[in-house]
Amino acid sequence: MNKDNHDSIFQRNIQRGIDKGIIKLEVDGSKIIYYGKREYTTSFKNPEEKVRASYFCELVLDYDYPTKNIDIEVIVPRRTPEDRADIVVYDEEGAEYLVIECKKDGITDAEFKQAIEQAFGNANSLRAKFASVVAGITKTAFDISGFKPSEREKNVISDIPKKYGKTPKYKFIKGETDKELKEVSREELIRALEKSHDTIWQGGKLAPTTAFDEVSKLLFCKLRDEKTTKKGEVYSFQIGTHESAEEIFKRINAIYLKAKKEDAEVFKEDIRLEPKVVYNVVEHLQELAINKIDLDTKGVAFERFMEDFFKGKMGQFFTPREIINFCVEMMNPERSDLVIDPSCGPGGFLLNTLDKVRKFAESNYDEKEAWEHWHKFAMNNLYGIEINDQIARICKMNMIIHDDGHTNIISTDSLKNVEDITKIHKGFRKNQFDILLTNPPFGAIVKSTEKDYLDKYDLGKDKKNQKTEILFIERCIDFLKPNGKMAIVLPDGILTNSSLQYVRDFLMEKSQILAIVSLPQFAFTHFGAGVKSSLVFVRKKKENEKTGNYPIFMAIAEHIGYDATGRKDTINDLNTILQEYRKFEKSPKGYKGV
Repeated sequence: MNKDNHDSIFQRNIQRGIDKGIIKLEVDGSKIIYYGKREYTTSFKNPEEKVRASYFCELVLDYDYPTKNIDIEVIVPRRTPEDRADIVVYDEEGAEYLVIECKKDGITDAEFKQAIEQAFGNANSLRAKFASVVAGITKTAFDISGFKPSEREKNVISDIPKKYGKTPKYKFIKGETDKELKEVSREELIRALEKSHDTIWQGGKLAPTTAFDEVSKLLFCKLRDEKTTKKGEVYSFQIGTHESAEEIFKRINAIYLKAKKEDAEVFKEDIRLEPKVVYNVVEHLQELAINKIDLDTKGVAFERFMEDFFKGKMGQFFTPREIINFCVEMMNPERSDLVIDPSCGPGGFLLNTLDKVRKFAESNYDEKEAWEHWHKFAMNNLYGIEINDQIARICKMNMIIHDDGHTNIISTDSLKNVEDITKIHKGFRKNQFDILLTNPPFGAIVKSTEKDYLDKYDLGKDKKNQKTEILFIERCIDFLKPNGKMAIVLPDGILTNSSLQYVRDFLMEKSQILAIVSLPQFAFTHFGAGVKSSLVFVRKKKENEKTGNYPIFMAIAEHIGYDATGRKDTINDLNTILQEYRKFEKSPKGYKGV
């Protein structure tokens, strides 16, 4: 795993165990030896084994249980068929004290429930006081001794006791080293998000977007809890000893209602989940220190999670990262630029722009100055419009996860009269923006009988209907300042069809075309859109400006960093094209091309 990706919790624990000599890995990583009550050797190839090894190390190094009191693969009496407990901790007298069931990370809620039953069966047969189920970073512990054998809720405890001591009321306390939340790798964060989504989605009980919406609400509560909990205080987003699902729900909902009061735009609806479902999501997320994960790791994790989720389900809202990156680099935004995407989807272009400004700030200023530099940019310079209210909320959520900039995202129809958009938010005006980046919706038809704004467009006058992407060209030029620049994805038909010459004439009249980059047919296919497209880069002309003849940079990208199935391709022509465009910019008339 890359260093910048953070080692996973498991790797860190296992390394500590190796350093302390309580476990040993064969040189080729195929076998592991546990130095517990007895020496135990087993294969290390199973992902479940990594979870067991990690937890064994935690038991010794974090919970102070002596290795001589911990055994692996213990045969359980009175269980048919014969069963073995993954880990058993014995008390100082040699009686069974704690039974642990280990499962690989990423199992379903149903499999986790099954594991709980297995742990209870083993713990009851061994007459142990406590049981714990560990599935990656989802952990649940139970007090067995004081409850009926069938109890599975009232006997949940926040954590197992340390070295035979008392059960803690809460496991996570801000600022206390051994009780602090844990930083995780990108893969672990993605898995935690996926588990949360699966818990909420409940195998299709909710519509995918609704499930995503609910994950976003709970994730927001988690982030807010991490930020607002004071040092020495107990985190709210966790499960305490003997707490019911209702109590957990009440506490999480209180965080959400407070946020809703402060930011009614993002959080219009209540949390619409059963307490038990919220409880399960808290189990998946409670241990993670999400705010401490660096922004790049967090951004890529959230993007990957969203991409996997939206692909096929809502592909029309997605522009692949490689294309977004290229457009942002071509536009080269700076801290003072006002930037808009009038069809922003989940916010890819805006977040990438923010990342570019942030990285510039972090490599040129000290920490405090850099933070202020890019936070002000996020708050004041990024604007987005998204027609789908749910996707607009996801965009805002995405920005909150990236540390903000959600205040200037609105949900409305970008094609309606600009004056009506300005009424919603006064920041959206004609001739206002320095940079515009967008991948507008293709193929939808605007009919004059349905929309009264069609005849207000030069490209819509005297027409019964017009395609959205054609109207978008005009709207985008409306939004730009004179000299403002735009990167837009357009279907090739606009650039080649003889019947659309009037659209090209309009574009040439209003702007100087800087560059056209042809994309391969498959550029958007794995998102469910197969229209052959190009990237068009233009500069809006000043009033009465005449440009005369001028060179236009043209390029064809055959490889764009991924293939038709969405898998990574090591070749990306866009990088070379960007370098060539920089040469062209310096001397358009003298540029020789490749």
